[in-house]
Amino acid sequence: MTPQASHSNPFAQVAETDADPLGRIGVRMPFAAGEEIYAQDEEADMVYRVVSGAVRTTRLLSDGRRQIGDFYYPGDLFGLESGTEHRFSAEALGDAVVMVIKRSALSHYGDDGLRMERLIWSATARELQRTQEHLMLLGCKSACEKVAAFLLDIADRAKGELAVLAMGRQDMADYLGMTIETVCRMLRQLQDDGLVEFKGSRRFQLKQRAALSRLVVV
Repeated sequence: MTPQASHSNPFAQVAETDADPLGRIGVRMPFAAGEEIYAQDEEADMVYRVVSGAVRTTRLLSDGRRQIGDFYYPGDLFGLESGTEHRFSAEALGDAVVMVIKRSALSHYGDDGLRMERLIWSATARELQRTQEHLMLLGCKSACEKVAAFLLDIADRAKGELAVLAMGRQDMADYLGMTIETVCRMLRQLQDDGLVEFKGSRRFQLKQRAALSRLVVV
């Protein structure tokens, strides 16, 4: 898809190459921590890619609760919709840079536009897979299994020895369909059991990946 972020920092700026169509035809936009990138129910004619930082997508439900769709890191495309409006809003988790292009204008960019369309279809397939995995996570696992699966996913996407949580505990709780108290309790349990080691509140290392993986086998 797109060049991968640095293995030592999952929020590092993604490299751009001559083979990258979005890097040539997109517009770079900076966002401050917590700033909205697009709104729920807004027209969905833009394609976005994280260049640096991290992004979350959220949806406010009719009863006031917040649902988190996913988290995105450098190199990830987001904002892909099958309809004409965004079902979720998107916000920067910290200071971030995002590449943006109008999807309806891709036909004007020749080969770059065609390559971009292929990247979008590939990213859409991955988005569907992650959505299905999220549904299984919400419906089929205990609290400990949910948190273990979440940490494994973050570690796999970071690809470094130390993984970094771009999101806070409340974001984790909303993504997993749990209370923040339960999330904190499960994180302490996993650390007390020697499966993970936290170095501060955001950085962690998997100490026993195999044992952690066994917790989340469906």
